[in-house]
Amino acid sequence: MNALTSTSLCNHQISRFPFTVSNPRNISPFPSRVFFKLYANANTNELDTQAQAVEEPKQELEADPKEAGKASPASPLDKDLKKVVQKTAATFAPRASTASKNPAVPGSTLYTVFEVQAYASMLLGGVLSFNIVFPSNEPDIWRLMGMWSIWMFTIPSLRARDCSKNEKEALNYLFLLVPLLNVTIPFFWKSFAVVWSADTVAFFAMYAWKLGWLQRKS
Repeated sequence: MNALTSTSLCNHQISRFPFTVSNPRNISPFPSRVFFKLYANANTNELDTQAQAVEEPKQELEADPKEAGKASPASPLDKDLKKVVQKTAATFAPRASTASKNPAVPGSTLYTVFEVQAYASMLLGGVLSFNIVFPSNEPDIWRLMGMWSIWMFTIPSLRARDCSKNEKEALNYLFLLVPLLNVTIPFFWKSFAVVWSADTVAFFAMYAWKLGWLQRKS
């Protein structure tokens, strides 16, 4: 009797606090879907960054050969020729009389004097070669000096300045090329004017090549 009474009291007390167990099937799946989407997006972002990191070295490797081909167009023959020309010009061409720094720097009076002297001697040599000044029907010393004026006066005057490396290289080439022209052309065409004209064309062509005048215009 007492046992029945106690059980009924316990059941009555439990009934006062209703306890319900929710069905797991009734739980909303929304949080798990959001977590899955975030996890999937994170994975895709990591894959994209890895793919970009792999593609960038490939692009650099593909671009390097092109840049290397552009940066090193000089052949071994060209390098050897430059060394020979530089050595020969340094041996026979006029050099500075002092070992100190060249005072004929760009913008100085001496630089301007050398430049004016160079182009004035070129112009005067052309006038003498074309037999305009001191005209003569026979080959004379004036026409001969006019023919050699570029090699004797123009090139040494320009080399005496503190010029750039490319201009110095152009003058070294001209110091060796002009005598070859002056000796070779008279075998085919005995004319002082033609020789001077060929020297002038060679002079400006060498400057255009070494200083990149045509590349700047294009």
